[in-house]
Amino acid sequence: MGVASSIINYTKLTLLLGLLAGIFLAMGYYLGGTVGMTIALILAFLMNFLAYWFSDRIVLAMYGAKPLRDERVERIVRRLANEAGIAMPKLYIIESNQPNAFATGRSKKRCAIAVTKGLLELMDDEELEGVLSHEVAHIKNRDILISTIAATIAAAISYIAEILWWSSLFGGDDEERPFWAVLPAIILAPIAATLIQLAISRSREFLADETGAKLCKKPYTLASALRKIASYAERIPMERGSVATAHMWIINPFSGGLIARLFSTHPPVEERIARLERMKI
Repeated sequence: MGVASSIINYTKLTLLLGLLAGIFLAMGYYLGGTVGMTIALILAFLMNFLAYWFSDRIVLAMYGAKPLRDERVERIVRRLANEAGIAMPKLYIIESNQPNAFATGRSKKRCAIAVTKGLLELMDDEELEGVLSHEVAHIKNRDILISTIAATIAAAISYIAEILWWSSLFGGDDEERPFWAVLPAIILAPIAATLIQLAISRSREFLADETGAKLCKKPYTLASALRKIASYAERIPMERGSVATAHMWIINPFSGGLIARLFSTHPPVEERIARLERMKI
């Protein structure tokens, strides 16, 4: 990744996170003035603190992940981790026939990669390396922390909007803030927050594809793996888990219709593949 590209990516990320935080503080101010904004700041700090320290354990437990002992995976991940300059991630396996994987953890030193049984069975060595390079790239780029912050703030905005909704319905008449004046904030703020969160998630997926391809030095292997995983994901359901964790996986493991694809945390897989196939390393 060139210097100019890095500056553009980080500038875009900073602007999106800043806009998301701005909506959150504005909602807090709208709810309770300066006091409400202060409470919103405290709430954001607490939610991000808890998410930062415990989200990895929660999501691994949610999918019943168990420590993985596999020489092939360990050898590939150790080489990629050395190339990326991160600590060797802990490895976990999830008993699902759908081929998929995700990375989690607080930092480059405390991180983990989980793969499904289906991924180990259905990918050849090169495709597996491509997938694992994508997950190592997420850790290298600190995407777990970034996506956690974005998801937490977006959830808090929705929570404040819900408080405004119920307080407007049952809080009695308020001449200074009638219900019709509150309605745009209640509806538009969560939608805007969700769209910003999706923009952050999608941009980080493109970046992880690019970084991962450079780590393994074989863009075509990751492209092949994405094509295969997307095909299987449509036919083999994820047996457990929550759509709230869909952004963590290399491919969204939960099928959906047009609306679900419109609000997907992942860019279209065809576009990801096309970008990888255009890469020259």
